[in-house]
Amino acid sequence: MPAPAAADPHAGHVMPASAPTAVHADPAGHGAHAPPPAPAAGGERKVLYWYDPMVPDQHFDKPGKSPFMDMQLVPRYADEVAGSGVRIDAGVQHNLGIRTAAVELGTLTRSLRVPGTLGWSLRDETLVSARVDGIVSELYVKTPFQAVARGERLLALLSPELNSARAEAQALAGAQSAAARELRAAAQQRLRVLGASGAGGAHGVVLSAPRAGVASEILVREGQSVSAGTPLMRLNDPAVLWLEAAVPQADAGLLAAGTPVQASVDALPGERFEGTLDALLPQVDPASRTQRARIVLRNPQGRLAPGMFAQVRIESRGTRPLPLIPSEALIATGDDSRVIVRAADGSFVPVRVRTGRSSEGRTEVLAGLAGGEQVVVSGQFLIDSEASLTGALQRLAAPAPAADAQP
Repeated sequence: MPAPAAADPHAGHVMPASAPTAVHADPAGHGAHAPPPAPAAGGERKVLYWYDPMVPDQHFDKPGKSPFMDMQLVPRYADEVAGSGVRIDAGVQHNLGIRTAAVELGTLTRSLRVPGTLGWSLRDETLVSARVDGIVSELYVKTPFQAVARGERLLALLSPELNSARAEAQALAGAQSAAARELRAAAQQRLRVLGASGAGGAHGVVLSAPRAGVASEILVREGQSVSAGTPLMRLNDPAVLWLEAAVPQADAGLLAAGTPVQASVDALPGERFEGTLDALLPQVDPASRTQRARIVLRNPQGRLAPGMFAQVRIESRGTRPLPLIPSEALIATGDDSRVIVRAADGSFVPVRVRTGRSSEGRTEVLAGLAGGEQVVVSGQFLIDSEASLTGALQRLAAPAPAADAQP
């Protein structure tokens, strides 16, 4: 004959004699934790809820048969979940290979690699133009990218207005009277305004280079007639170049002006060129969803040339210290993220965290940790499963309303 049903003195409900009892099973199968001690004679254990061991997240407000499995629900007693953590024997921890790491305060450095193209620095560019009407009588710099020094002759310009100003300055050069000296200063000023140094010859007034560099563009030829405002020559400084890099939109917020940059080109393998992030331009490519970053790159030996393709490495560092954890310690779910922290009493407690950036195996923690804690980096998923069984995870969130069990 079947055994008679036994009354559950703790819950006030009748349970079959074969109903399962709540046991803390070792999630890895290395053995079971001892059940909680029985209450003293005359004591009463309080039942918090009933649950199906196969679906521990679902709670029921009364005993009965599980709607998920063909088995009776198991009670969860208050003395079983009095603590907020999970306790594991030291021997079991060793067998499971549970390891912890300290939470450190620091700033995370992230290395970003993006492509870029070299170009002239527009801050170091000078456009030489005609300030009066005239004819280019002679070019002293005839080939593009020819190096020029400051004050070097660029071209000669025949112009009646320039010739008149030059003749006036030469006539007043030997004047001795005070009035003549004032006129001489005015004549020299007029020559400077017209872009001439005062020197000239049979070919006209000579225009000289206002700065050192290379003549990146020669826009006129000998014998060409020009009017005031016509560009004649473009001078650039090859010692400093601009590098236009394409930064993914998701990473653009990590960059700031002054960030150090390293660049390399295929033409010079193994060499690194230092530079600085000058500005993140307010322009996004709608096709690639990348934002342009302007980088000032030093080129003292002139080995780099505009138009070269470069690989750019940008290292961004956080602005304030934050708790940093090993990325492997993070338990990420669809709803939230958490870590397992070893408490001062040796128990393991799940803690919800809000994370930031990740780089080189470490992750920023924006909320949830303060620094100095010990987080589990190996075996945390086993502890997380045990925490789910003991209800520790449920206490991280507001309790859900109990569901009705099948009678």
